Amino acid sequence: MARSTFDGPILSGDNRFGPQRNVGYATLTQRGYLDLMNNTANTAGYSGGSTQFVTGSNIPNQLASVYVPSSTVPFSQASIQAIPADTTSQIYRGFVMYLPTGCDVDTALIDVAVVPTVASGTISTIKVYVSNNYTVEAGTPTYTATGNITAVGRQAVTFTGTQVTNANNTSTDLIQVNYNQNLSQVVFTVSIAGTSLTTISAGQIYVAFRYIQPDPNIGTSTTYPYGNFD
Repeated sequence: MARSTFDGPILSGDNRFGPQRNVGYATLTQRGYLDLMNNTANTAGYSGGSTQFVTGSNIPNQLASVYVPSSTVPFSQASIQAIPADTTSQIYRGFVMYLPTGCDVDTALIDVAVVPTVASGTISTIKVYVSNNYTVEAGTPTYTATGNITAVGRQAVTFTGTQVTNANNTSTDLIQVNYNQNLSQVVFTVSIAGTSLTTISAGQIYVAFRYIQPDPNIGTSTTYPYGNFD
């Protein structure tokens, strides 16, 4: 198998045909890291700042635009989502990923190495929302979310029925041109809410997204005309 591939889904198995066919898709993972004390752009763990989310697409982290999802407007004309500025009651940080359209999401992983704190004030809730756009505090994300984060470790995420449906076929969010493939946008929104909040004084969060990239040439979720396409 190739070390890297940039032209489509990966299928693997040793029985290609017949009733005992055992071919399956490779699970893919994208990941990122936010050190909430790192304010230096283009370094590992850079976390952006007030009104600014980051992406690791061009490693290391750099500032990202969060686009308003659209399945009709070309990427070059897409609107950019305004991330609210930090206030004494709400702080947002975020990490952006891009996937091929129509992926099947396995899960989102949110690992907290250091629970976020502030220099002064009282934090009431810390949550991470996973959506195809920035998610406001107490909003409903496209894919999943954590509960209130109070301790280090891997955080539990839950999926509603609607989110399960969304996760089984990621949306077309960015329309590409010049024969480039369309993209799904995935945004991890870190929401810190409280009273009399000041500057962030600590916080380290690892995020990851596990998914498969289906091959549209070999069938749908209910029909599998496997053959020489794979």
